[in-house]
Amino acid sequence: MKILVAVKRVLDYNVKARVKADKSGVDLSNVKMSMNPFDEIAVEEALRISEAGKADEVVAVSLGVSQAQETLRTAMAMGADRGILVESDAELQPLAVAKLLKHVIEKEQPDLVLLGKQAIDDDSNQTGQMLAALMDWPQATFASKVEVGEGKAQVTREIDGGLETIEVTLPAVITTDLRLNEPRYAKLPNIMKAKKKPLDVIPVADTGVDVTPRLEVLEVNEPQARSAGIKVSSVDELVDKLKNEAKVI
Repeated sequence: MKILVAVKRVLDYNVKARVKADKSGVDLSNVKMSMNPFDEIAVEEALRISEAGKADEVVAVSLGVSQAQETLRTAMAMGADRGILVESDAELQPLAVAKLLKHVIEKEQPDLVLLGKQAIDDDSNQTGQMLAALMDWPQATFASKVEVGEGKAQVTREIDGGLETIEVTLPAVITTDLRLNEPRYAKLPNIMKAKKKPLDVIPVADTGVDVTPRLEVLEVNEPQARSAGIKVSSVDELVDKLKNEAKVI
């Protein structure tokens, strides 16, 4: 079985995002970039399935600028066998990403596709669902547990009311949630080995996919600063402020 894992290069979650002066987007100059945390979980799950003897190959794929090769090398340092980069300097929105992944899937013919449920930069939570629709494959989103069997996968999903367990036939698309696993750290020897693993670069023009943005960002603003809290001297004063100032009761 072959597993394909999609990974995205995003602003590191430890870095405070800064809005550009013209409010056209987030300033990414001279800041640390890393793999989307949800995608790290997807890579880890693919590796665990492989280590359990249920997969023969794990292929990491990314889409975007040439620097995304670093993200793929990270996935390969974790244990992925090889990487594929669909290179594009243009902004890639969820539908375009799904179409490009479809192109890669048709070439690679994986039995399972794993990706994070969302990216922490745009929080769209759309790519996995769109990809499953384009491929006409079963999908299981927000996975907190995955068990792969013969031609099927049993997935426990996180839903509003608790947990839901479903079974999907393979090939399928699964998006990963935070509680699925704890990603491993890449060891130094594996980081060195990853530099020699094969990484194919495909120009986006060679895919024939229209990546023209369909959404327009009008303005990006910093979130409003939270006001300082206050202390009250009695329960009566607290109730009065909740009722007359905050108007929540």
